[in-house]
Amino acid sequence: MSPIIAIMRRDLRKYFRSPVLMVVSLFLPLLQLVIIGHAFGGQIRNVSVALVSLDNGPEAVRVQQAFRAIEENASTFRVTLENDLDTALDATHTGLVAAAIVIPEDYSRRVHQERQPRLGLVLDNTDPFVVGALTAKMTELVNAVNQPDVSPRYLRQVALEVVELYPYIEYIEYLLPGSITLAIFVCSLIGGGLLYIDDKARGFHEGYLVTPISRAQLVFGLIASGTVKAAIAGTVVTVLGAAIAGIAGNLTPATLALLVGLNTLVALSLISMIALMMVRVSDPVVPRAAFGILNTLLFFPSGAMYPISSFPPWLQSVAAVDPFAYAVHAFRGALLKQVGPAALTTDIGFLAAFSGICVAGTVLLFRRRL
Repeated sequence: MSPIIAIMRRDLRKYFRSPVLMVVSLFLPLLQLVIIGHAFGGQIRNVSVALVSLDNGPEAVRVQQAFRAIEENASTFRVTLENDLDTALDATHTGLVAAAIVIPEDYSRRVHQERQPRLGLVLDNTDPFVVGALTAKMTELVNAVNQPDVSPRYLRQVALEVVELYPYIEYIEYLLPGSITLAIFVCSLIGGGLLYIDDKARGFHEGYLVTPISRAQLVFGLIASGTVKAAIAGTVVTVLGAAIAGIAGNLTPATLALLVGLNTLVALSLISMIALMMVRVSDPVVPRAAFGILNTLLFFPSGAMYPISSFPPWLQSVAAVDPFAYAVHAFRGALLKQVGPAALTTDIGFLAAFSGICVAGTVLLFRRRL
């Protein structure tokens, strides 16, 4: 083990003497967590809508009160009353408001006559997220208006009672497992692939080749040092990210111990993958060019930002062999669900097998000559 430890010490010393590499490894994933976590996936709030009431009857007033209740509670709408329909439609067309809601002039009369009263909803459908939120909230409002003032003695309809196992998950919390995995990947690429290729370009790699250290020992030493670096980066992002996302309370001693183990396993799988890809590479431009391609191929199909079930079949096939996907799933289970290792056997088994294959391939392809 002494040759492996010597290689690890030299590689780790070089890495920790370069604070720029450490900052980049940690800063990029945390920056993405903060910006993307708050920019995507949040609840739609304070959308400007124009309400045009062409009816002054009691049922029209009831609808207006329902809108005011939503405005004060859920805050989905920010209602502006308009007296003229053309003005409201023009405001929707120019983007001043997201929608125009129209109460027809015969609305109250149709309600009393039970002649299918209708409300109008004119949407600016250039933003599908706003359209979805407004349509869903309008459906809720219409259902509430349709409820009878006096409930029947016997309930004749089937009721659905929704029970949520976990508290509401903000998108920044949903994104955190992907950010941890990305931090490990960035550190693996920078602290593993880039430094390895730079050592070759500067001639340091020749010093390893003239020693009596075996091929396997060289590979194990380099992969072990890279695993330590990436695991430290992932653990730091785990703790800081949990604080930023507001779920630091989930980091119980048992959960934190599991997360440290997962960080180490994910670091081993990614650093061994990078080692396998770079073992025969000598051009220092290659790992820099590969960063964007690998980030796209590994991060986005992993389910870090959107559920894998929403992908087309061919992209689900990519996710099935993507180590990022298993890492994200494992981190999500440990962080958000606080499950134990028994619930993560599939993820742990895949990452361990993937690491073993990559390490074996790297040893096989490693050359003891320039």
